[in-house]
Amino acid sequence: MTALIEYGSPGPLTEFKGINVEILANLGTEPVDLCMPTHSLVIQPSDAESMALPTERFVTNQVRPASALVNALLRLDPAPVDVPREASNRIVGTCRHFAVLSCAFLRYRGIPSRVRCGFATYFQVGQGLDHWITEYWRGTESRWVRIDSEILGGEVLEHPEDLRPGEFLSGGEAWSSFRRGDIDATTFGVFGTDNWGAAEIRGNAVKDLAALNKFEMLPWDEWGRMTDAYEGNTGPDYDELLDAVAAACATDDSRVASQLYKHVDLQVPNDLVQ
Repeated sequence: MTALIEYGSPGPLTEFKGINVEILANLGTEPVDLCMPTHSLVIQPSDAESMALPTERFVTNQVRPASALVNALLRLDPAPVDVPREASNRIVGTCRHFAVLSCAFLRYRGIPSRVRCGFATYFQVGQGLDHWITEYWRGTESRWVRIDSEILGGEVLEHPEDLRPGEFLSGGEAWSSFRRGDIDATTFGVFGTDNWGAAEIRGNAVKDLAALNKFEMLPWDEWGRMTDAYEGNTGPDYDELLDAVAAACATDDSRVASQLYKHVDLQVPNDLVQ
């Protein structure tokens, strides 16, 4: 039988391998306290460009493991990770980097947590923008709490520490909504690009399944039949597979997601996990 996924322990990309534990010692113990430092550790590429940061600083945008991200951060400023950095001393990364670091901090404290890939509806009215968040298990309420570490302490939402239903749709949730005709796929995509529509939803559904299996990939990583799907070269059989992905990602039994992830079209190849 396929085992339950243990979300309270690190995965290949969220372990702090080779990191001096002293720089993690002052992290909080409550979920929001653990996620709060992240928004002052990472800077979006667009913000880094406006600051005219050196070209070599942008390499961290391509880094997957949390340990490598922290090492890059420490090379800029050796202070513990709970110490806020000036914008110029933050690592360059996307929303995925905020989410992965938050998940790594939560798992470091043994708190069951997961990265989710999907779409946020709170940045632009009427649009679902490609976005990554973190969620953790709140046992007292028997539910997963979704938290957007990138905007903690900001003014985008009043409650980024506990996203409400519909404010963030995972890739699977967006796919199911599209299949039911509840959303217009042309309003879902990547801000500032031409990448909009059902193809983007397909991609995020697959990436979300990988994240639920503790493989939190880069937003532009592609594997299996994803490239063909982005180019519109897949058919009904692939969409039916994504129906199964959406159902697996929606259930509380992680064994379903674990079993489906073994499918040749869905599993991340080893050479991408680095």
